[in-house]
Order: sequence, then structure tokens, then C-alpha cells
Amino acid sequence: MAYDPRQARGKAAIVGAIDAASPTGKLDKKGRALEVQMIKGALDDAGLKISDVDGVFACTGMMASLELAEYLGITPRYTDSTMTGGSSFEVHVEHAMAALALGLCEVAVVVYAQTPKSSRGDMGGMAAMASMMGASPMAMWDLPYGLGSPAASYSLSASRHMEQYGTTSEQLAQIAVSTREWACMNPNARFQDPIKIGDVLASPWVAEPLHKLDCCLVTDGAGALILTNADRAKDLRKDPVYILGAGTSHTHAMSISQMPDLATTAAAISGPKAFSMAGITHSDVDVLMTYDSFTITTLLALEDLGFCKKGEGGAFVEDGKLGPGGSLPTNTNGGGLSYTHPGMYGMFLLVEAARQLRGECGPRQIPNAKVAVANGCGGVLSATSTIVLGTEEAL
Repeated sequence: MAYDPRQARGKAAIVGAIDAASPTGKLDKKGRALEVQMIKGALDDAGLKISDVDGVFACTGMMASLELAEYLGITPRYTDSTMTGGSSFEVHVEHAMAALALGLCEVAVVVYAQTPKSSRGDMGGMAAMASMMGASPMAMWDLPYGLGSPAASYSLSASRHMEQYGTTSEQLAQIAVSTREWACMNPNARFQDPIKIGDVLASPWVAEPLHKLDCCLVTDGAGALILTNADRAKDLRKDPVYILGAGTSHTHAMSISQMPDLATTAAAISGPKAFSMAGITHSDVDVLMTYDSFTITTLLALEDLGFCKKGEGGAFVEDGKLGPGGSLPTNTNGGGLSYTHPGMYGMFLLVEAARQLRGECGPRQIPNAKVAVANGCGGVLSATSTIVLGTEEAL
């Protein structure tokens, strides 16, 4: 008998959520100390202890979950070091949901901490990754032609979308403007001053057609989630945020030259899978948290997730519907464009989505939010994972 993924709908929940970011872009702690701070904060949020944890999910390192569990002094029953870049944490939530539904663990921790702002000068980025890949497509076809930074690669996708569908720089700029409007309501955001479309277009080119304000930040940042099964979740400190749906897909590895269609991401697969499992339509979504490494990343996700048709993303965002007071509140913490971006942003999508559903977002709170979508994107528009979260009323 074939397994129906809808059987896992609502069987697991996020019960603890915390992140750390700063208006300076820097945090006081680094490495394991920062990870432990996040784990303790998330456990306190849930009303649980480290001795309750028997599932460990981490991705910063080849044996990340093993090393973290050893450091924490626990022997987990389930471990996962899956690494898909910025979408890793959505993948971890999907895997944790399955493990919890099957009873393979009872309390799972998902954690991330990275401090590129404080650690500036350390070897990193695409060139560092390519140096470890040998004769890879990136080393052969990207780096020799100047595609050594993410912005250069993403600029190809933006140029393709503009050529194919008539998308304009002004439309991309509106995404940055709407996102900054949310950041102005977040006291922890890196940038809290409002901007206009003209400001985005006047900012320097980074990789044409992408301006500086089309590009994400480089900051320190960290976060953690605690998940457990639905039965246990009901007895904990905070209202559970149930995992209603999940889907993952990827189209290529790190090389933009291997992307099958520069204007379409794997969210065209992961999104429908997650929505189908959750049993929702787009009109049910109260909050969208989607990866915004660049403004083009957000625009592609809106299309590929099905909020508008392919090629219509530019016109879709023109009226400011992604910002405060808009019909599709998106990246309500200020996003990777204005809140924080330590390198893999997917953790912050999930934390903000959970907080919105728990009503904890203060002036940026979406009234009566019941369903939120977190859509991570890792690599270079390579791997997407889409998670649908809901309150008890959405079950």
C-alpha cells in the first residue's frame, strides 16, 4: 500500500522558536557558544530541557549533528546533517515532521549560528566552495567567466526574467521597498530607515541589473527551533504551531550554468507538494516568508509557488501588496534584504512564521494569522523546500 504523505499532516508541531540579530549586524557570541544560547532559548520558550531532546538537526559542518550532540552531551535517537544551503532548515523541519510522526524521536532541535560580519576575512563564499569541488561545473564554467559571487549568478536569472517577461528594475525595487517597510517595525533589523524605489535604483550596481539594495545583507545571525509530536505539544508552554505540509525539490547543484531554466526554481515542485499535503489554497495563506537573497529570488518564488502566473511577478508586486497593509504580507521581519542574512537564511523564515502564528510580532503582527508558508531556497536558486504551518484552527 502506497504511503500517503497527508497522514503526517498536523502530527508534529513547532513548540519553541528563537532567533538573534542586531541593528549593528554583529552578535556577541560565536560558534558553539552561540548555538547553545539559541538551543537554550528555544527550549526555554517551549518549557523543555536539554535532557528531553532526542533528535538533533544541524548543517554547519560535514558531521554537524554528530559534533553538536557530542558537545551537548546527549545521545540522540535521530540525527540529521542534511545540507542544502539556505533551505536546509526547511528540509530539517520536513525530516523532523516525518521522524516525529513515526515515533523515531520525541523532541527535535534544529539550530543555526553563523557570524560572517564578526568573522569577516575568513575564507568563504562561492570561490571557497569551488576550491573544494575539483573539476566541477562551477570551477569549469562559472568562475573563469566572472561568476565568482552569488550576485553575478543571480543577475543572470534577473536578466533572463526581464528579457522573457518584460520585468523591470522598478518592479524588483518595489520588493526591496516593501520588505524595508516591515524592517522599520523590527527593532532588531539591520536597516530600519524607509527607502523608495528611486533609492534602490540609485544604489550602485553590484551585478547588473541588480543594485546594492536588491541584494541581501551580510550579518551575524542565529536561531533554533524545537519540535515535538502533536500530543505532547498541547501540554507545553506556548501554543503549538502545526506542520501542515512540506515539499522539497532541487534542479541543480551550485552552478548557475546548470540551471535548467533561469526563470524557474524548484519551488514550482516543492510548493504544490506542500500545499497539497496541507490541503490549502493560496487564499488561505495569511503570511508568506520566502527567501530573499536578492529581489529576484522573491519574485521567482511568488510565481513558482503559484501566487501569480509565471512572468506576472513584476506586475503582481507593483501595488505594494507584500508590505504592511498589503493583501499578501511577505517577509514581515524585514527579510534577508533588511533584517539579517548570515549566509543561510532559511532558519529566520521559520522563526518569524511561527511567531506570527503565535501572535508575538508586536507592531508588525498580522491580525488573526492562522496559516503561514516558509519557502527556503539554497545554493544558487538550486534547492527549495516549502513548509506550511498552521494554528490549531487550521488543522
